[in-house]
Amino acid sequence: MATPTMLLLLADGRFPAGAHAHSAGLEAAVAAGRVTDLDTLAAYLRGRLATAGLVAAAFAAAARGAAWSTGRAGALARLDAELDARTASPAQRSVSRRQGRALLRAGRRIWPAATFDDLPTVPDGPHQPLVLGLVGAAAGLDPGQVATVAAHATVAGSASAAVRLLGLDPYQVQALLVRLAGACDAVAARAARAAEEPPERLPAAAAPLADIHAEAHATWEVRLFAS
Repeated sequence: MATPTMLLLLADGRFPAGAHAHSAGLEAAVAAGRVTDLDTLAAYLRGRLATAGLVAAAFAAAARGAAWSTGRAGALARLDAELDARTASPAQRSVSRRQGRALLRAGRRIWPAATFDDLPTVPDGPHQPLVLGLVGAAAGLDPGQVATVAAHATVAGSASAAVRLLGLDPYQVQALLVRLAGACDAVAARAARAAEEPPERLPAAAAPLADIHAEAHATWEVRLFAS
């Protein structure tokens, strides 16, 4: 069983997995004029939580559930394929796998006794939520806690980027995250329940505009964030 401190460490944006370099689509949304202030940021974060947050949390919890099961490699391969199918944007698929590689490096260094070899050996690396599930297992987190970390990361990264991109008051942004805490917990709980289903039945919530923004952002020659 994970200690409260371990849960906080994994949810901390300073965990060395490169999350600070990503805005999770916010940079493109700001450039498009769709996020301009605290109110539009709140709407953006709620939308991410209900779509990308739910999907990521469910797949992370499912990977955690498969962490000690027999046939783990096959279960993780199915999860990777299903998450790939739910990620319409090639740019977002690439980002997820790059973040997965970064998190995997951190996991192997911090928990050298843990086994990560059953993750899919695809050329670009496994999707980040799957790695999070196994890192969570190494840290002693249960599926619900892993889902909470994933859901929280969905909004926390963009909120932090908003301070830099829009010059928002960091106190007001943190207050916004506090107001979103209940919604974040609800999404994590829903994701943990969904994770008990077969991979083919996991959530598939989509955000087409986010896909469009991701593809546009990937073409920029100058940008502040990697995504």
